[in-house]
Amino acid sequence: MHAAESLAEWLAAARTDDFPPEAIETARTLFLDVAGLCVAARHEPYISATLEATDRGGACTALGHAGAFDAFGAALVNGTAAHGEDFDDTFEGGPVHSGAVIVPAVLAACEREHLGGDRLLVGMVTGVELLCRLSLVAPQATHKAGFHPTAVFGAIAAAGAVGAALGLPKAAIASALGIAGSMASGIIEYLAEGTWTKRMHAGWAAQSGVRAALMARGGFLGPRTVLDGRHGFYRAFAPSVPPNFEPLLADLGRRWVMPSIAFKPYACGTMTQPFIDCAIALAGDGVRAEDISRIECEAAEGTVHRLWEPLATKYRPPTPYAAKFSTPFCMAVGFLDGRAGFAQFTADRIQDPTVLGLATKIRYTINPHDEYPRNFTGHLRATLNDGSQREFRQPYMRGGAHAPLPTAELESKFRDNARFGGWSHTIAERLLRVSADLFSQPRLDGLAEFRS
Repeated sequence: MHAAESLAEWLAAARTDDFPPEAIETARTLFLDVAGLCVAARHEPYISATLEATDRGGACTALGHAGAFDAFGAALVNGTAAHGEDFDDTFEGGPVHSGAVIVPAVLAACEREHLGGDRLLVGMVTGVELLCRLSLVAPQATHKAGFHPTAVFGAIAAAGAVGAALGLPKAAIASALGIAGSMASGIIEYLAEGTWTKRMHAGWAAQSGVRAALMARGGFLGPRTVLDGRHGFYRAFAPSVPPNFEPLLADLGRRWVMPSIAFKPYACGTMTQPFIDCAIALAGDGVRAEDISRIECEAAEGTVHRLWEPLATKYRPPTPYAAKFSTPFCMAVGFLDGRAGFAQFTADRIQDPTVLGLATKIRYTINPHDEYPRNFTGHLRATLNDGSQREFRQPYMRGGAHAPLPTAELESKFRDNARFGGWSHTIAERLLRVSADLFSQPRLDGLAEFRS
């Protein structure tokens, strides 16, 4: 049996009774986190541009936008908005961003088919689990090949998630996975100029998954060998590492990895977050920016080409979006402001001489013993003008499995994002209440009230 067939067998048989409570709670939190991010980004220029590529008149919700959309348009808009500010969840083993792909895909499919919350739950839990596991087959090789893991794994996982939500038979789900393999795309050249293409990767994967599943339901055939074939997915997108399918298939449906996904406290690249914590700790130790002579950080080699190099560009990011993937910039605003939210990544802030002056004092060395990508850590050693040193380490990502964000902080993040996007307190609290029993709803028609 090929890997896609094994996955299809599991997806076709998935039932809500099979899910552990922590998986269901993670899915509920994912929905809320994604919803807040969709609202926060709804007035951003990249969402306005994305809306120009969609058609209204369907049955599906683009959260925070008037009118209804077809399933593909809703999935594209919601996925692009959810991932647009890089404030969405992450899986530390991958890394991949599962919520921004799976929630929009399954939500659009369920609204299109007039299904209830139980099918939404089936699709979300299985899709998130699948996306996380797909990222473990050939660690780091996808980035090394120039592709964005969330984009390429996301298309396949979204197809499986929608297939499970729709209750497709295993043969059709296997075809859906095979079809999605030819829809998967997303290169990381956005790093060169800080342009917007990474923002659309989650939305593109989400709408591709919906289309692949619906085509398979209609009888379109995709290769069962999509993952492990001679010309298969991992040979194309991760050629430098022989694929190991055990993390994908072992104990599937019995051992769950998706409850360990991390919810971000900061609106920037995942692996920068522990370094921001170190910078905030340094400021909390009474150190001022003008006291600092230099800062040296130990970093994982696998993160350098995206978050540290070219160092001259990371010191002076060309756009606010590029700044989110500059560890020196993120550390500098974290040190100065004690946070790294929407207000820290603006056109004015990337030209702030105080921020840029501090960023240029930050260097890195490669730590060959760093646990990346299994664990995300942070470190800094600051040398002060008087010759003394201060050193801080963050042994794990705050918000992840080692230090989950409390429910109150996650709900506060949602409220802040909804407020940033212009929602009233009343409508934000209404969505909070709806999310609490979303998976027990007989139909998802109630989401129409959030089309504004």
